[in-house]
Amino acid sequence: MSTALVTGATAGIGLSFAHQLAERGHDVVLVARDRARLENVSDELRAKYAVATEILVADLSDRADTGKVAERLADPARPVDLLVNNAGYSLRKRFLDNEVSQEEALFDVLCRAVLVLSHAGARAMRERGHGAIVNVSSVAGFITSGTYSAEKSFVTVFTEGLAAELAGSGVTATALCPGFTHTEFHERAGVSMSGVPEFMWLDARRLVRDCLDDVAKGRVVSVPGAQYKTIVAALRVLPRALVRSRARTVHRPSQRPGRC
Repeated sequence: MSTALVTGATAGIGLSFAHQLAERGHDVVLVARDRARLENVSDELRAKYAVATEILVADLSDRADTGKVAERLADPARPVDLLVNNAGYSLRKRFLDNEVSQEEALFDVLCRAVLVLSHAGARAMRERGHGAIVNVSSVAGFITSGTYSAEKSFVTVFTEGLAAELAGSGVTATALCPGFTHTEFHERAGVSMSGVPEFMWLDARRLVRDCLDDVAKGRVVSVPGAQYKTIVAALRVLPRALVRSRARTVHRPSQRPGRC
Protein backbone atom coordinates (compact mmCIF):
# COMPACT_ATOMS: atom_id res chain seq x y z
CA MET A 1 0.00 0.00 0.00
CA SER A 2 1.37 3.42 -0.94
CA THR A 3 1.58 6.50 1.30
CA ALA A 4 0.66 10.09 0.51
CA LEU A 5 1.63 13.18 2.50
CA VAL A 6 -0.68 16.20 2.31
CA THR A 7 0.07 19.62 3.78
CA GLY A 8 -2.84 21.85 4.75
CA ALA A 9 -4.82 18.65 5.08
CA THR A 10 -7.61 19.75 7.43
CA ALA A 11 -9.61 22.05 5.15
CA GLY A 12 -10.49 22.89 1.58
CA ILE A 13 -8.54 21.38 -1.28
CA GLY A 14 -6.10 19.66 1.08
CA LEU A 15 -8.93 17.92 2.92
CA SER A 16 -10.40 16.78 -0.39
CA PHE A 17 -7.00 15.37 -1.39
CA ALA A 18 -6.80 13.51 1.93
CA HIS A 19 -10.24 11.96 1.45
CA GLN A 20 -9.80 10.99 -2.18
CA LEU A 21 -6.35 9.51 -1.65
CA ALA A 22 -7.60 7.49 1.32
CA GLU A 23 -10.61 6.40 -0.74
CA ARG A 24 -8.18 5.12 -3.39
CA GLY A 25 -6.39 3.05 -0.75
CA HIS A 26 -3.43 5.26 0.14
CA ASP A 27 -2.24 5.55 3.70
CA VAL A 28 -2.09 9.27 4.51
CA VAL A 29 0.29 11.52 6.44
CA LEU A 30 -1.66 14.64 7.42
CA VAL A 31 0.19 17.93 8.01
CA ALA A 32 -1.36 21.10 9.46
CA ARG A 33 -1.03 23.50 12.39
CA ASP A 34 -4.09 22.50 14.42
CA ARG A 35 -3.69 19.20 16.29
CA ALA A 36 -7.37 18.86 17.17
CA ARG A 37 -8.45 19.24 13.54
CA LEU A 38 -5.73 16.83 12.42
CA GLU A 39 -6.94 14.22 14.90
CA ASN A 40 -10.54 14.63 13.74
CA VAL A 41 -9.59 14.16 10.08
CA SER A 42 -7.31 11.24 10.96
CA ASP A 43 -10.07 9.47 12.87
CA GLU A 44 -12.55 10.05 10.04
CA LEU A 45 -10.24 8.66 7.36
CA ARG A 46 -9.41 5.55 9.35
CA ALA A 47 -13.05 4.85 10.12
CA LYS A 48 -14.35 5.54 6.62
CA TYR A 49 -11.62 4.04 4.43
CA ALA A 50 -9.76 1.58 6.70
CA VAL A 51 -6.36 3.15 5.91
CA ALA A 52 -3.46 3.98 8.19
CA THR A 53 -3.02 7.65 9.06
CA GLU A 54 -0.28 9.69 10.68
CA ILE A 55 -0.41 13.31 11.84
CA LEU A 56 2.35 15.91 11.83
CA VAL A 57 1.64 19.18 13.60
CA ALA A 58 3.64 21.80 11.72
CA ASP A 59 3.51 25.50 10.95
CA LEU A 60 5.22 25.82 7.58
CA SER A 61 6.12 29.45 8.22
CA ASP A 62 8.48 28.04 10.88
CA ARG A 63 11.71 26.66 9.44
CA ALA A 64 12.15 24.06 12.15
CA ASP A 65 8.64 22.71 11.56
CA THR A 66 9.22 22.63 7.81
CA GLY A 67 12.43 20.73 8.45
CA LYS A 68 10.51 18.19 10.50
CA VAL A 69 8.19 17.49 7.57
CA ALA A 70 11.17 17.28 5.20
CA GLU A 71 12.77 14.68 7.46
CA ARG A 72 9.59 12.61 7.30
CA LEU A 73 9.63 12.76 3.51
CA ALA A 74 13.28 11.71 3.39
CA ASP A 75 12.89 8.75 5.78
CA PRO A 76 13.82 5.63 3.75
CA ALA A 77 12.15 3.35 6.28
CA ARG A 78 8.75 5.01 5.74
CA PRO A 79 8.58 5.96 2.05
CA VAL A 80 6.14 8.59 0.81
CA ASP A 81 4.96 7.92 -2.75
CA LEU A 82 2.88 11.06 -3.31
CA LEU A 83 3.52 14.53 -1.89
CA VAL A 84 0.80 17.18 -2.06
CA ASN A 85 2.09 20.65 -1.18
CA ASN A 86 -1.22 22.37 -0.54
CA ALA A 87 -0.80 24.54 2.59
CA GLY A 88 -1.51 28.19 1.93
CA TYR A 89 -3.37 31.35 2.79
CA SER A 90 -3.59 34.97 1.64
CA LEU A 91 -3.36 38.42 3.21
CA ARG A 92 -6.21 40.91 2.99
CA LYS A 93 -4.13 44.06 2.60
CA ARG A 94 -1.93 45.14 -0.26
CA PHE A 95 1.82 44.54 -0.12
CA LEU A 96 2.87 47.97 1.17
CA ASP A 97 0.09 47.98 3.77
CA ASN A 98 1.28 44.74 5.38
CA GLU A 99 4.17 44.39 7.80
CA VAL A 100 7.15 42.83 6.08
CA SER A 101 7.12 40.05 8.70
CA GLN A 102 3.63 39.07 7.47
CA GLU A 103 4.86 38.97 3.89
CA GLU A 104 7.88 36.90 4.89
CA ALA A 105 5.67 34.36 6.66
CA LEU A 106 3.43 34.13 3.59
CA PHE A 107 6.47 33.63 1.36
CA ASP A 108 7.76 30.88 3.66
CA VAL A 109 4.48 28.94 3.44
CA LEU A 110 3.71 29.46 -0.25
CA CYS A 111 7.24 29.24 -1.68
CA ARG A 112 9.98 28.17 0.71
CA ALA A 113 8.05 25.21 2.13
CA VAL A 114 7.16 24.03 -1.38
CA LEU A 115 10.83 24.20 -2.38
CA VAL A 116 12.14 22.45 0.74
CA LEU A 117 9.53 19.69 0.80
CA SER A 118 9.73 19.10 -2.96
CA HIS A 119 13.51 18.76 -2.62
CA ALA A 120 13.23 16.20 0.18
CA GLY A 121 10.38 14.29 -1.45
CA ALA A 122 11.79 14.25 -4.97
CA ARG A 123 15.24 13.07 -3.85
CA ALA A 124 13.75 10.17 -1.91
CA MET A 125 11.37 9.26 -4.72
CA ARG A 126 14.12 9.43 -7.34
CA GLU A 127 16.20 7.00 -5.31
CA ARG A 128 13.29 4.53 -5.38
CA GLY A 129 12.50 5.20 -9.04
CA HIS A 130 8.85 6.15 -8.59
CA GLY A 131 6.60 8.76 -7.03
CA ALA A 132 4.68 11.96 -7.71
CA ILE A 133 4.59 15.52 -6.41
CA VAL A 134 1.60 17.85 -6.65
CA ASN A 135 2.23 21.51 -5.89
CA VAL A 136 -1.00 23.46 -5.49
CA SER A 137 -0.57 26.72 -7.35
CA SER A 138 -3.30 28.97 -8.75
CA VAL A 139 -4.72 30.69 -11.79
CA ALA A 140 -3.70 33.83 -9.87
CA GLY A 141 -0.11 32.98 -10.78
CA PHE A 142 -0.84 33.98 -14.38
CA ILE A 143 -1.95 37.52 -13.43
CA THR A 144 -0.42 40.39 -11.45
CA SER A 145 -2.22 40.67 -8.13
CA GLY A 146 0.34 41.33 -5.41
CA THR A 147 2.61 38.88 -3.70
CA TYR A 148 0.07 36.04 -3.72
CA SER A 149 0.14 36.00 -7.52
CA ALA A 150 3.92 36.30 -7.55
CA GLU A 151 4.32 33.41 -5.14
CA LYS A 152 1.91 31.20 -7.05
CA SER A 153 3.74 32.06 -10.26
CA PHE A 154 6.90 30.79 -8.57
CA VAL A 155 5.15 27.54 -7.64
CA THR A 156 4.03 26.88 -11.21
CA VAL A 157 7.37 27.68 -12.86
CA PHE A 158 9.32 25.87 -10.13
CA THR A 159 7.19 22.76 -10.69
CA GLU A 160 7.69 22.92 -14.44
CA GLY A 161 11.44 23.03 -13.89
CA LEU A 162 11.30 20.18 -11.39
CA ALA A 163 9.28 18.06 -13.81
CA ALA A 164 11.92 18.58 -16.48
CA GLU A 165 14.69 17.61 -14.06
CA LEU A 166 12.81 14.46 -13.05
CA ALA A 167 12.05 13.34 -16.61
CA GLY A 168 12.92 9.67 -17.09
CA SER A 169 13.34 9.05 -13.34
CA GLY A 170 9.91 7.51 -12.73
CA VAL A 171 8.92 10.55 -10.65
CA THR A 172 6.51 13.24 -11.86
CA ALA A 173 5.73 16.78 -10.74
CA THR A 174 2.42 18.54 -11.38
CA ALA A 175 1.35 22.11 -10.67
CA LEU A 176 -2.37 22.29 -9.88
CA CYS A 177 -3.74 25.71 -10.87
CA PRO A 178 -7.35 26.07 -9.69
CA GLY A 179 -9.55 29.13 -9.90
CA PHE A 180 -12.15 30.14 -7.33
CA THR A 181 -13.07 27.03 -5.36
CA HIS A 182 -15.85 26.42 -2.85
CA THR A 183 -13.89 26.01 0.41
CA GLU A 184 -13.56 27.92 3.68
CA PHE A 185 -10.44 29.68 2.33
CA HIS A 186 -12.01 33.06 1.58
CA GLU A 187 -14.04 33.12 4.79
CA ARG A 188 -10.93 32.48 6.88
CA ALA A 189 -9.13 35.24 4.96
CA GLY A 190 -12.00 37.61 5.74
CA VAL A 191 -12.69 38.25 2.05
CA SER A 192 -16.20 38.64 0.64
CA MET A 193 -16.58 36.82 -2.68
CA SER A 194 -20.28 37.62 -3.19
CA GLY A 195 -19.54 39.39 -6.47
CA VAL A 196 -18.07 36.30 -8.16
CA PRO A 197 -20.68 34.63 -10.44
CA GLU A 198 -21.53 31.02 -9.67
CA PHE A 199 -20.23 29.68 -12.98
CA MET A 200 -16.71 30.75 -11.96
CA TRP A 201 -16.68 28.49 -8.89
CA LEU A 202 -15.14 25.03 -8.85
CA ASP A 203 -16.02 22.04 -6.70
CA ALA A 204 -13.04 20.92 -4.60
CA ARG A 205 -13.78 17.22 -4.92
CA ARG A 206 -14.05 17.33 -8.70
CA LEU A 207 -10.93 19.44 -9.18
CA VAL A 208 -8.91 17.04 -6.99
CA ARG A 209 -10.22 14.07 -8.96
CA ASP A 210 -9.29 15.76 -12.22
CA CYS A 211 -5.85 16.64 -10.85
CA LEU A 212 -5.15 13.06 -9.80
CA ASP A 213 -6.16 11.94 -13.30
CA ASP A 214 -3.67 14.45 -14.72
CA VAL A 215 -0.98 13.16 -12.35
CA ALA A 216 -1.59 9.63 -13.64
CA LYS A 217 -1.12 10.95 -17.19
CA GLY A 218 2.12 12.71 -16.23
CA ARG A 219 0.68 16.15 -16.98
CA VAL A 220 2.90 18.97 -15.67
CA VAL A 221 0.29 21.75 -15.34
CA SER A 222 -3.25 20.84 -14.33
CA VAL A 223 -5.91 23.54 -14.78
CA PRO A 224 -9.34 22.31 -13.67
CA GLY A 225 -12.52 23.61 -15.26
CA ALA A 226 -13.21 24.58 -18.88
CA GLN A 227 -13.64 28.23 -17.89
CA TYR A 228 -10.19 28.39 -16.33
CA LYS A 229 -8.53 26.44 -19.13
CA THR A 230 -9.82 29.15 -21.47
CA ILE A 231 -8.69 31.96 -19.17
CA VAL A 232 -5.19 30.53 -18.72
CA ALA A 233 -4.80 29.95 -22.46
CA ALA A 234 -5.68 33.61 -23.04
CA LEU A 235 -3.40 34.89 -20.28
CA ARG A 236 -0.46 33.00 -21.77
CA VAL A 237 -0.71 34.96 -25.03
CA LEU A 238 -2.03 38.37 -23.95
CA PRO A 239 0.56 41.17 -23.73
CA ARG A 240 1.73 41.52 -20.13
CA ALA A 241 1.03 45.27 -20.24
CA LEU A 242 -2.64 44.46 -20.86
CA VAL A 243 -2.70 41.93 -18.01
CA ARG A 244 -1.15 44.50 -15.67
CA SER A 245 -3.61 47.22 -16.66
CA ARG A 246 -6.54 44.89 -16.04
CA ALA A 247 -5.18 44.02 -12.60
CA ARG A 248 -4.99 47.72 -11.69
CA THR A 249 -8.63 48.14 -12.71
CA VAL A 250 -9.97 45.13 -10.82
CA HIS A 251 -8.07 45.24 -7.53
CA ARG A 252 -8.85 48.27 -5.40
CA PRO A 253 -7.17 49.14 -2.06
CA SER A 254 -10.18 47.80 -0.12
CA GLN A 255 -10.24 44.49 -1.95
CA ARG A 256 -7.95 41.51 -1.78
CA PRO A 257 -8.52 38.19 -3.50
CA GLY A 258 -8.31 34.96 -1.59
CA ARG A 259 -7.05 31.75 -3.10
CA CYS A 260 -7.73 31.60 -6.77
